[in-house]
Amino acid sequence: MVTAAAFILSIAAGPVMAREARPMPPLDLFAGKPKLRGTLRHVAIPLPRPRPAEAPGAEEPEAAEKPSPGEPGKTAEPARPQPSACRLALTEEIAIAPSVPDIKGPGGCGGEDLVRLEAVVLPDQRKVQVKPAAILRCKMATAIADWIRSDIVPIAAKLGSQLSDLDNFDSYECRGRNRIAGAQLSEHGRANALDVRAFKLVGGKSIYLTDRTVAREVRESVLHSACARFSTVLGPGSDWYHEDHIHLDVSERRNNYRICQWNVWDPLPQIAPLLPAERPDEAPPREVAAKSAAKSDAAQKPEAAKSDEEEAEEEKPAPAKPKKPTKKRR
Repeated sequence: MVTAAAFILSIAAGPVMAREARPMPPLDLFAGKPKLRGTLRHVAIPLPRPRPAEAPGAEEPEAAEKPSPGEPGKTAEPARPQPSACRLALTEEIAIAPSVPDIKGPGGCGGEDLVRLEAVVLPDQRKVQVKPAAILRCKMATAIADWIRSDIVPIAAKLGSQLSDLDNFDSYECRGRNRIAGAQLSEHGRANALDVRAFKLVGGKSIYLTDRTVAREVRESVLHSACARFSTVLGPGSDWYHEDHIHLDVSERRNNYRICQWNVWDPLPQIAPLLPAERPDEAPPREVAAKSAAKSDAAQKPEAAKSDEEEAEEEKPAPAKPKKPTKKRR
């Protein structure tokens, strides 16, 4: 009986406990309308005045170019650097030297403000071709142009001719000094040097600067003019790497230090031929030579005719010398 009564009570209390177990809804702090302080007032906003009829029409902004659906979007091009003062001064009246992009090579090679020196324009509008064209910095190209226009052209005029070409042996090349592996970077690697081998005249004749057969006065004139304009001049006598060309550069050093090492050698002496020249057919017979040969034979005969007794005496051995007595050691 007790068990049955407890079971009936549990069934009756079940709904009450379920209702008590329901979670309470969260408290809604903003359930009501917020109260505003003060009162709202409606203010009329004035409209702009109408545009007068005589006013000019407003310019519409240009519509930006939109890429077509099939083409990719265009990116903005970077701003080009402004030309340097050297580039502005090196006009086509001085040299044909178009600008080339900057070079950034390994190990510090390359440079900025580069040009391709193709020809030097003379005051009379004639052109001295640079063969092949040289890649140089603008400063170095300007120094070459001024040197040719002011110094080399007058030297060629003294020879009774006009300058035609400049023989470019080497300009920009990313390498060490004298092409030695591991050496310090050459000025050629900075596009700051030019190797000159010869100048060509209009008639076709070439003046090789290291040729000993070229007049010494001409080579010395080129030497003095180059050392006055360039900070480095290397030629024969400086080392074994500049015996057949002249190295020029405008490298900057402390206290404006300059290097001018170029020995103007004298012509080599004439070497006598190894074999005598052939005897001409119209030459007289060599009678003097025959008589001198007969005299020499006669002088040798008395020496050869010796008596048998003299020969026997010569063959006898020399008498032996008596030996001195030696002391005994103790």
